[in-house]
Amino acid sequence: MTGSTAPEAHPQLRRDLSIDQRLALKSAATQLEKEFDGIYGVETIELFLHSSYDQFAGRASIVNFLPLLAERFARQRLRALAKVEGKSQDGKPTVLFLCTHNAGRSQMAMGFFTALAGDAAVAWSGGSEPGDEVNPAAVEAMAERGIDISREYPKPWTEEIVRAADVIITMGCGDACPVFPGRRYEEWKLDDPAGQSVDDVRPIRDEIERRVRTLLVELDVPAQG
Repeated sequence: MTGSTAPEAHPQLRRDLSIDQRLALKSAATQLEKEFDGIYGVETIELFLHSSYDQFAGRASIVNFLPLLAERFARQRLRALAKVEGKSQDGKPTVLFLCTHNAGRSQMAMGFFTALAGDAAVAWSGGSEPGDEVNPAAVEAMAERGIDISREYPKPWTEEIVRAADVIITMGCGDACPVFPGRRYEEWKLDDPAGQSVDDVRPIRDEIERRVRTLLVELDVPAQG
C-alpha cells in the first residue's frame, strides 16, 4: 500500500527544498487551512501536503509543478480522510479507478465519470506504479469527446483514498490492487493503451465510456449528456 493516513515526515525538519518551493508549499498550506478550517489543524495539513510532495519528488518531468501537484493530491487525501473519519459526509457516491500506471485507462474512466456525473458523484484515480505523464494518445482520444484530461497526472493511491471509496474499479493492476472489506470491487478487463496510437486507443476509450455509463445507471446517478 502506498502512503498512509498518518504521514511521518515533519515539514519543519526538511532542508531539501528550495526557497521557491518552500514559499509555494507555504501558500498551498494556507489555502488548505482555509478549506479544512474546523476539520483539520495546521500540523495535519502540513504533514499531508509534504508527504504528498514526496510522492512526486522523484519525477524530473514535473519538478516545476511539484507544489501544485502536492496541493491537489493533499486536498484529495484530506477529503478522503474526512469522509473515512465521518467528519464530512455529502452523500455522494465515490468511485476509485485503479490501473498500473494511472496514465491511460483509469484516467479516461475518471474523465468520463466526472464529465457525465457532474456534481452528483465523485471520481478519483490512482496507479500501483504511477507513470511520469498521462498517455498523450489517451489525452487526444478524450479530447475528441470534448473531455480534457491533459492537466491530470499519474498518482498513487493511499489508504485513506481507498477506504473512502464506495466502488473500486480495477484495470489490470492484479495482486497490487488494494483490497478492503465492505467495498464494491469490479475488474474491467481492457487493453492497455500504453504505447498505442490514437487509432488503437479509440476502441478502448469507447468501451470505457460504455462501462462508465452502465456504472452510473447502477449508482442511480443521471448521466449528463
